[in-house]
Amino acid sequence: MARYKNPGNFEFLIGISLILFLSALAFFAPVLAKHDPFATNTQQWLQPPSIEHPFGTDRLGRDIFSRVLYGARVSLAVGTLSMLLSVSIGFLLGLVAGYFGGLLDALIMRFTDIVLVFPSMLLVLTLVAVFEPALWLVIFVIGGTGWPSVARLVRGEVLQLRTKEFVQSARMLGANHFRIMLHHLLPNALGPVLVAATLSVPAAVMTEAGISYFGLGIQPPTPTWGNMLRDAQLYLRHAWWYALFPGLFIFLTVFAFHLTGEGLRKQLGLTRTTRRV
Repeated sequence: MARYKNPGNFEFLIGISLILFLSALAFFAPVLAKHDPFATNTQQWLQPPSIEHPFGTDRLGRDIFSRVLYGARVSLAVGTLSMLLSVSIGFLLGLVAGYFGGLLDALIMRFTDIVLVFPSMLLVLTLVAVFEPALWLVIFVIGGTGWPSVARLVRGEVLQLRTKEFVQSARMLGANHFRIMLHHLLPNALGPVLVAATLSVPAAVMTEAGISYFGLGIQPPTPTWGNMLRDAQLYLRHAWWYALFPGLFIFLTVFAFHLTGEGLRKQLGLTRTTRRV
């Protein structure tokens, strides 16, 4: 019974349920959306929420509900793919730096510090502004600038794990570096990385929304929550629904992933403590 009294279980279940709900909305967008998200109708511009248009319409008469669902596809794809990229880079560099140490560790960590010196949003805006905005570029830039925190986290874990008895035993048995890192260090360092990965998705979603809001992200008419907020900023007084629903979905996404990450952190913290004892 003590297992189910862990508050991390409740937070994790609520968070993962919200993530699955948002993912289902994005996946079934073609089925759930009654209207073409790109179809304009100037006779129905800025219509309030109704049965025909549950979230109302925008300045071009497009159905906001349809655009929010299709925008979820883009925003969640950017968050997930950029997370996979940043975690892959950070995990590899942190694993190598922590295991080998010495000069290689110093070089990798100094490079990590250099990347951390630059404000991430400013760096992302600069890179996106230099090249033509596209989905792959946004994913690459966000993922390529979000790995330093993962690298430092993994390095810290590996520095502790490499002195453990099971690693020393593997060396005495003749295991090579690759086998030790792959079969011994990697599985034991996955816990903190899973939490970091979960928390990096909402950061990527917020970054994408930010650069799209500034007009440097994925360009209209492709709907994203960020460029929908940008379109809505001039109509806040007259069309409250225009910005409400894209902003609400950004909030729900960030809240869901943070709740999942917090619950996962608590559960894995108890598990790691139990194993070490």
